[in-house]
Amino acid sequence: MNFISIFYGLFLLSVLGIYWTLPEQKLRLWTLLIASLIFYASLNAQYIPLLLALTFINFRLGLEISKNSSPSQRSQNSKISNEEWLFVQADWNLNRLKLLWLGIVLNVLLLLGFKYLPGILKAVFTLPTTSPDGAFKFIAPLGISFFTFECIAYLIDVYRGAPATNQFIKFAAYKLFFAKLISGPITRYHNLATQINTLQLPAAAQVSEGLWLIARGAVKKGILADHLGIFVDLCFGNLQRAGSTDLWLATFAYGLQLYFDFNGYVDIARGSAMLFGFVLPENFDFPYFSTSIADFWRRWHMTLGDWLRNYVYFPLGGSRKGLTRTCGNLLIVMLIAGIWHGSTWGFIVWGTYHGIALIIHRLTDALSDRYESLEHFWQKPLGIFSAWFLTQVMVFTSWIWFRLPNLQESTLVFRHLWGYPGDVQFAQKVYVEALNLSQSQLSGRLIFLALLMAIVYGFKNRLKIEFNWPVKLVFVPLCFYAVWLLAPEGSLPYIYFDF
Repeated sequence: MNFISIFYGLFLLSVLGIYWTLPEQKLRLWTLLIASLIFYASLNAQYIPLLLALTFINFRLGLEISKNSSPSQRSQNSKISNEEWLFVQADWNLNRLKLLWLGIVLNVLLLLGFKYLPGILKAVFTLPTTSPDGAFKFIAPLGISFFTFECIAYLIDVYRGAPATNQFIKFAAYKLFFAKLISGPITRYHNLATQINTLQLPAAAQVSEGLWLIARGAVKKGILADHLGIFVDLCFGNLQRAGSTDLWLATFAYGLQLYFDFNGYVDIARGSAMLFGFVLPENFDFPYFSTSIADFWRRWHMTLGDWLRNYVYFPLGGSRKGLTRTCGNLLIVMLIAGIWHGSTWGFIVWGTYHGIALIIHRLTDALSDRYESLEHFWQKPLGIFSAWFLTQVMVFTSWIWFRLPNLQESTLVFRHLWGYPGDVQFAQKVYVEALNLSQSQLSGRLIFLALLMAIVYGFKNRLKIEFNWPVKLVFVPLCFYAVWLLAPEGSLPYIYFDF
């Protein structure tokens, strides 16, 4: 079931109608759970038993980790000595830690198994297969990366002292909520549980905001991302024939496509959740206007960045144990981010590249603290522009590994970025026949799109100006009509469905 389809619209309206007519919280949660299973069945039905089993296992582990956080022996026997009490308490905390690690290892093995086991089997064994590419492989469940990260976050939060839920239906409705199940945003259980306990019928402004998020998400995905994707696929699918200018345009176009594709999905997810009375966390804050790679990761895929900081970077020591240890922690975190995204070497290189960029930024910060003139330079217009330009060049070139995780293909792109002449027939087929645009016209449209993003950024983040809810409500049908009229035939799949 595609988010941008009449079927999803009818599905959403039907579920909302049932959901808000039910008086009890429990019945509403059951409605959400059943609707989520129906939604997932339309995409990946064979993995529903697995997701339900994993949901139940993590639910039980959370209960066991939280149960008797303070051992009950002292209340049962008031004569127990302080030394014995401390021993019992230490023993219980060790058991809780073992349960936590059991949950973490189970979820990590599941994730790595689906992402890496096929490649390992292919490398180690020569197995007969009927798959088209001759590879022995599994098809990973949609959303498994987001699913496992949320489970790990829940278990760690419970271990740190947050209360575990004793209602399986509440936990299952949270874990399998269709709006966020496939591609996030990564949402902590306790944030959503608080909203469930204080659930109210959305006011007019909230309904308008939810519809506006869905409508603008459809525009980002259906019009902007999918049209950009046509050119990106044509160019990166013909690497030997594309020239240097073509590859630079495709690299820039892919960075925009990835942003509009994923941001559009999250907008629709957040808008859908808002109609049910839930506020999911934001996932993007104009990342292409960041002036450092650290700032970029505070603005891009924000819930993943928050997860990595809270559950990997800080436990490793963060920046509390000296500059060398900090740089090592940054590299480890970004390697994990690369592994999370995919099983091919390109994602490892992508994560390492970002890790090295974060290390360079941290070292530059340390030098700026030592030399006042350098610190003043980064605060001047030229320094701000230089920082922004260097950051974006680094980010956009890193997307080459993201789009072409096969190292032979991505290496070929980097080799052809300078001074490589394009094939005349390639230009004819791509620009004239497929796009009906010249190369310069395509460049102009990409620049115009970037300027439009800058204008929106200026109004929203700098001037703090936004449409009020009646105006947003007026634009909703116009957005849907534009998508119906202008979206290319046969919409492209969401890019993050692969992760």
